[in-house]
Amino acid sequence: MSSRASRTVYVGNLPGDIREREVEDLFRKYGPIVHIDLKIPPRPPGYAFVEFEDARDAEDAIHGRDGYDFDGHRLRVELAHGGRGHSSSSDRYSSYGGGRGSRGVSRRSEYRVLVTGLPSSASWQDLKDHMRRGGDVCFSQVFRDENGTTGIVDYTNYEDMKYAIKKLDDSEFRNSFSRAYIRVKEYDSKRDASISPSRGRSRSRGRSYSRSPSRSRGRSYSRSRSPRSG
Repeated sequence: MSSRASRTVYVGNLPGDIREREVEDLFRKYGPIVHIDLKIPPRPPGYAFVEFEDARDAEDAIHGRDGYDFDGHRLRVELAHGGRGHSSSSDRYSSYGGGRGSRGVSRRSEYRVLVTGLPSSASWQDLKDHMRRGGDVCFSQVFRDENGTTGIVDYTNYEDMKYAIKKLDDSEFRNSFSRAYIRVKEYDSKRDASISPSRGRSRSRGRSYSRSPSRSRGRSYSRSRSPRSG
């Protein structure tokens, strides 16, 4: 069977009032759905991870729904890149490029923070949603290797960056799989350019928890194959 990462698509720019059943209706014609993990953050847009039984169905869903207009929202659909915390060890990092319709094109800024102490299941989507509590995020990136997980987040302006450091340093980071207390500081290009995730983790409190109950609206589905329709 194909890997979970190759069978799971990320669906972005969802309206804040969307229901899981509506997400299912959008994608069920492409093949049997195993699981839907719908996330509605305090500040829209929402997003979801949709896992199919077959990687080919995931590819069909990307081709069929990327750019689709749903209730005035132009959906962004792409392979999840291990965003649900199941990336392979060869996946060194994942990233988010801000801006409407960016489709992964990086929009960097000089107002950058370094985030250490992230759980291994953290994705760029999770990091972005947590860090935008401090302001307008235009880029986020998560690095993974055998030593740990570290994030870099860019803000659109200096005030948001400073507020994020004050508000989110030593805050509790959560996703569907785990939670941990993270440290946030201003990124220093000279000091942090070569920082490794292991060094970042050593300065964090490292209070990681075992798998916690999901706060997302996830649901598993039966494996009966439904006929495709146009």
